[in-house]
Amino acid sequence: MQDWLSMVRKAASEGRQFARVRIVSTPLSDYNRWSYVIAQHNIAAGEDIRYLTQEQAQSTGLPNHDYWLFDSHRLLRMRFDDDDRFLGGEIVESNTEVVRHNYWRDAAWHHAVRRDDFATEEHHGRG
Repeated sequence: MQDWLSMVRKAASEGRQFARVRIVSTPLSDYNRWSYVIAQHNIAAGEDIRYLTQEQAQSTGLPNHDYWLFDSHRLLRMRFDDDDRFLGGEIVESNTEVVRHNYWRDAAWHHAVRRDDFATEEHHGRG
């Protein structure tokens, strides 16, 4: 993880942005609780991480798949099996799909909240 954090710090110091929205089910799974704790290191390095519940994502019309956008014009769609094991990524070159995923990214960002604001008993399923 140190290599990633170093890269983010360097890129952030050069004015580049790293941002993501994590869509999570509540109550948080063990993995999502772990990634929530680890996010503090990513944020300290310069990444902006926000959270949205699965219910909010569905009501906003977001897709039910994970993806990365690079510079708003390169799309990598993540593939998982039925047990949520990562199978790899697929580069998608369709301009229509890239634009659609940019829209979804912007919609997710609009509705998501910062990590520290997400840290409520209600979101962690303990309320």
